[in-house]
Amino acid sequence: MAKPIPYQPLSLRLVHGAIAILVLLALLSGFWVYNTYDGRWGSLPLPKIPDIQGLHGTIALVLLLLFPCFALYCFHWGDRRLLYKKSLAQLSQGNWLAWHRLANTLMLVAVTFALITGRMMKEEWLPAGELNRGWYLAHLAAWSVVLLSLLAHLILGAKAGGQPLLVSMLSFAIRPEDRRVRNWWRGGRLKPASPLLIGLEIIVLLATGAAFVLPAIITAQ
Repeated sequence: MAKPIPYQPLSLRLVHGAIAILVLLALLSGFWVYNTYDGRWGSLPLPKIPDIQGLHGTIALVLLLLFPCFALYCFHWGDRRLLYKKSLAQLSQGNWLAWHRLANTLMLVAVTFALITGRMMKEEWLPAGELNRGWYLAHLAAWSVVLLSLLAHLILGAKAGGQPLLVSMLSFAIRPEDRRVRNWWRGGRLKPASPLLIGLEIIVLLATGAAFVLPAIITAQ
């Protein structure tokens, strides 16, 4: 008997879908930037794209603008999909759902630091061959973790929830539950479910805020 497709709130599917597209575009354009100017750890024979850095920066800026909303949603409505104290004990037991929560949490933090390290870079570094700048290397490391956690998110999601879970997240059809506005807010929490998530939320929001203001402060100086 086929498993029923679980209900996912329309708000989650929309926000998750938008962020997923932006992260994939940022990964692709970011690799293209690396491939164009660096390539120390491998490269592909890709065509040159004019102002690929500008394109990557634009995608990242849109992601930065939307990311605080996504982070707040994750910590206050989707905290059941993130790591918490009980999940830590379940990791050693081979609990796939706990590992999926770990991948989700890791990706949230990694995207945060990819955004702030990218914002601290200067466009002239890579064309000038300044490839050992600390912010650039940190940016590469952060996006590498994003890629690995994204792969883990997909693989472990398929393992924990199977095809029905993947279908439920990829579908943007409006279900009867979505027509009741009160359902959009149901399940939200005033604060995350555990001290661990409260700490992570503070780190993510402060780092995201820093990504907005630090470049302007440094430029002004």
